[in-house]
Amino acid sequence: MSFLIRVQLPDRPGTLGAVATALGEIGADILSVDVVERGGGVAIDDLVVELPSGRLPDVLITAAESIEGVEVDAVRPYAGVLDTHRELELVEEVAEEPAKGLAVFTEGVPKIIRAGWAVVLGHDAKGVHRITASSAAPETRMTNPPWFPLQRATVLDGEEDWVPETWRELGTELAATPLGKPDRVLLVGRPGGPMFRAAEVARLAHLAGIVSVVLPD
Repeated sequence: MSFLIRVQLPDRPGTLGAVATALGEIGADILSVDVVERGGGVAIDDLVVELPSGRLPDVLITAAESIEGVEVDAVRPYAGVLDTHRELELVEEVAEEPAKGLAVFTEGVPKIIRAGWAVVLGHDAKGVHRITASSAAPETRMTNPPWFPLQRATVLDGEEDWVPETWRELGTELAATPLGKPDRVLLVGRPGGPMFRAAEVARLAHLAGIVSVVLPD
């Protein structure tokens, strides 16, 4: 079974290699690595690893943290490998059929930023409503979130009162960005974490900004 493991580690040569060796000693096969954020002598990396059948994911934490200075932020099941270079392909797909572009974009975003789901929110006389949603988006919906309309990309507090109870029970991390205008917002959720890092939110905002240029009003 594949797992996504997010680690904080000292940003110095050899540390990631030591983590890879430790994971290899427990039979974990590293499928891909992505640098999420780097700064202040610390790197945040996402690793997708294949764990032999019958092994519990806790062994990944133990192995990774056996290396001095390494901390595991989160471990969760993951389907597929990291797909962190599809931004251009996704923009091209949206541009090919702008009328369907919003749905295409919403379905594609979670694969790029490793979220569980995405929804696009709009506003009308009845309040905030969904314009479109990815196939994995939860059926439970929010009502009139206090941060809407949204002026800039941000991480949202998944424990606030406006968050549906089922989302909170799953420990869903949330981030959002305007999609061309403050009253059209892309909301993404990551059930079970890990939390969205500043670099991920900036990446989300950048992608939304590019796509909004080709989306119809």
